[in-house]
Amino acid sequence: MGALAPELDQRVITGLLTTRLARTKGRRLLLVHGKYAAGGPEEFSVPVGDGTRRKVWVTHTTSVLGLTDAWQAHLATEGADLLVVTTDVPGERISLDLLGEMVRSQIIAVDEADIVKQLFGAADLDPRMRRDPWLWLPAALIDAEPDATQGGWPQHGAVLTLDAAMRALVGVRLGLEGLFDGGASVDVDALLAWSRAPGGPERLAVLSEAERRGITEWLTQSAGEAAPVLLRLALQGRGAEATALGVLASVMTGDTASADAAVALGSVFGLGSRPSELRAYARAVEGTLTRWIGEASGRGPQSEEARQRVVDVLHQADRLADNAHLTAALAGNPFLPSGFQARLHGLADALSRGTQAAQAAWDHVAEHQLATVLYPKQVELARMAVRLLRWLDAPEPAVSSVGQAVSAHVADWGWVDRALAQLWVGDGEAEPALARAYRRVHDAAQRRRALLDEAFAAQLGPWVQYATAAQPGGALPIEDVLLTVALPLAKVRPPLVIILDGMSSAVAAQLGEELTGAGRWSELSSDGRRAAAVAMIPSVTVISRATLLCGRPVPGGQSVEKEGFAAFWKQHRHTAVLFHKSEIPGPAGQLLDPRLVAAIASDDVVGVVLNTIGESLDHGQRRALTDWSVSRVQYLAELLNSARGQGRPAVLVSDHGHVMDRTEVEAGSLAAEGVGSARWRTGTEAGEGEVALSGPRVLENGGRVTVPWSEEIRYTPRKAGYHGGAALAEMTVPVLVLAPSAELAPAEWGELPRESVQPSWWEAEATSASLAIPVKPAKRAAKVKPKPRPQEGELFADDAVEVPAASPTEPAVLTLGQRILDTTVYKHQRKFVRKPPEHKVVAAVIDALDHAGGTLSLAAVAAAAIGSGGRTNTRPEGLVTVLTRLLNIEGYEVISLIDSRTRVRLNRETLREQFELSEESV
Repeated sequence: MGALAPELDQRVITGLLTTRLARTKGRRLLLVHGKYAAGGPEEFSVPVGDGTRRKVWVTHTTSVLGLTDAWQAHLATEGADLLVVTTDVPGERISLDLLGEMVRSQIIAVDEADIVKQLFGAADLDPRMRRDPWLWLPAALIDAEPDATQGGWPQHGAVLTLDAAMRALVGVRLGLEGLFDGGASVDVDALLAWSRAPGGPERLAVLSEAERRGITEWLTQSAGEAAPVLLRLALQGRGAEATALGVLASVMTGDTASADAAVALGSVFGLGSRPSELRAYARAVEGTLTRWIGEASGRGPQSEEARQRVVDVLHQADRLADNAHLTAALAGNPFLPSGFQARLHGLADALSRGTQAAQAAWDHVAEHQLATVLYPKQVELARMAVRLLRWLDAPEPAVSSVGQAVSAHVADWGWVDRALAQLWVGDGEAEPALARAYRRVHDAAQRRRALLDEAFAAQLGPWVQYATAAQPGGALPIEDVLLTVALPLAKVRPPLVIILDGMSSAVAAQLGEELTGAGRWSELSSDGRRAAAVAMIPSVTVISRATLLCGRPVPGGQSVEKEGFAAFWKQHRHTAVLFHKSEIPGPAGQLLDPRLVAAIASDDVVGVVLNTIGESLDHGQRRALTDWSVSRVQYLAELLNSARGQGRPAVLVSDHGHVMDRTEVEAGSLAAEGVGSARWRTGTEAGEGEVALSGPRVLENGGRVTVPWSEEIRYTPRKAGYHGGAALAEMTVPVLVLAPSAELAPAEWGELPRESVQPSWWEAEATSASLAIPVKPAKRAAKVKPKPRPQEGELFADDAVEVPAASPTEPAVLTLGQRILDTTVYKHQRKFVRKPPEHKVVAAVIDALDHAGGTLSLAAVAAAAIGSGGRTNTRPEGLVTVLTRLLNIEGYEVISLIDSRTRVRLNRETLREQFELSEESV
């Protein structure tokens, strides 16, 4: 036959027989040009078209005599069926008697393409599979055919395309079978996972050179220019570090790329990788890491697995970078842990260069890909330092009265305390330079805060002498909290009053932020701000809590509190019940006591005392007092969930605040006579950092005590924190009013947007809505019948909010919202929206979002709409939904609901593009 005899194995013989057996016409001898592979089975069975199988004997011979002997031996074998002889004997030498027994009376040449068609059930093959460079493919497909028990190759009724054939081959050869379900294509993400799988790269290494080269070329076409780099690493046995090496390849991109870095990288990857391939590989790995980090941001086993995968790969990358002397070149990398530390180092330097530099450095820290997944506490701590810098840049605060001071403490200075507490504890793993930078900011802010405590103490002395509930001197005494806050709520729906023993303004700031940020609770207010009361003196539990719950100045324990609480509400025609610590937990299998659950489900006013914060002062660690989430306050989440389930509002109120022990380790207690507790004593002669107080609000020592205003003074052994003194953090009683729906607001009350609660310096850009959003509703005229509350589907009541008119002398400068309304695009789009909001509502919402930097809570958006003086017939979420139809042209997200539909985001750049506003007009 002349041609070199190909080597044939069982798969080829089986495929050949499957295509030829239908034409045997009873003949039992098949001569095939080729050589049967050594070690191949001599006997096996093959399928026949009718579902049965035929037994086959296979042998090889190189002579005519051998052919004759093989055939005679076969005839003598009992039960012999089909004999296949592979040979290189020319056809013209075959004897006539054998020709008469042979299938088709000739030696069969193997057509691999025909076998592949049969294996795939295809009518034809892609013509490219019969030409270079794909001539190796049919043989590879025959060799790689899955076992019959696995279903063989997928069946194709028409043409088997090159891509379909390669997907099938790569799936089997590399162990990626499931990847191509539904015709999906391979990407570097999948190949990176494959490179890390045990045995994955070895499957590629054992293939012939032609097949390896062909698979590499096809994967390059499918997965991009990064595939060759990855496959080379896999063949070098470096698949386990392939992802980490992709991070190092980023030195070829960006502004930090240099010749030295390229040389060092070349030594890591070895010869054969072009710069363009390495850049493509770096981008592909970054995409994969970004996806992994997204998966790691959730909760549950899968997120934890993704988080661990990210940690392992990136720490491996840092080690490889260190070994290759690339750490400095990769300092700006947004994935490497060393890159995050480099950014923190930059922040340490920026904190001494002013607020702008510090904010830019913090933004750089927060932009690191691992910031929220692995380093949220470090990022938040850095943010607190920058926030304190902004507060220090603000005008010097002042104290003008007791009432003004406690209100300012809840609204502003308590947030300072929150940041100070975290900064004082710091990060135990921070580099010395960063720790020193944090301490400098802390000490500067602490000095300013101490001046406020001193000024407050000076105002407190005269106020205490005469202040009563009847004449509070512009402040809210703690005994009036139930009367002024809880009682109006009870006229709509009896509240759940939760007394958080020892909750300071700093703790209230964090709890309020968490509770309203989840979108399950709305904060309510009667005057557009969070309420703040003044504790009794000394600011200890036995006095202030009893006074709060009884509605009158009185000391006492639990029995006094229970009786006084019930008596106060009975006086106002409500039944009430108070639960203390031992009465809260339920039996086995129940979180809350059934009696407490039943009370919350009733129409009674319910009070519950939670001692977690107060007990932490005595028994906790100082670090534990810096971070108070809802889950850390025992039973708080369960109580709020129960109240929400019953449609009750909740009042979170403290009896007094607290100060942390921030003194040095060697600092001892102040020696004094007549010590009542850690922060008060008898005697009228006040020393440095103390103030002597006397009057009707002092319920110890006959109405005369001396208390420290300085946080650094204590009269008893060290604990984590203290209360009883005259510091603002102790004397201020924050009051949070929460409701499942703003519809539970009493008459003349309204929802308090988160943006109006945060002080202006808390965020980098002024996101406080107070400038553009009215926070104090207009009062109704006396003795006028209240107008009905908004009904289902309505957002606004009939009473409009007063909006100051613009001065006629001011130039008419169009806002962003007004410019949008003037565009042809907007006017055209409005025609296709059913019942769109009034023009003034649309403009006001756009402007409020624009002024806030692009993001506001739903409550703030609603307040902006109210402040416009316009009307709409839908609730806040519905208003945003209508605005999306109005502003999101062709599916582009100009405005959207984010954070579980609790906040609204405006994409200013997309807005400008979609409504064809020029840069100058924006």
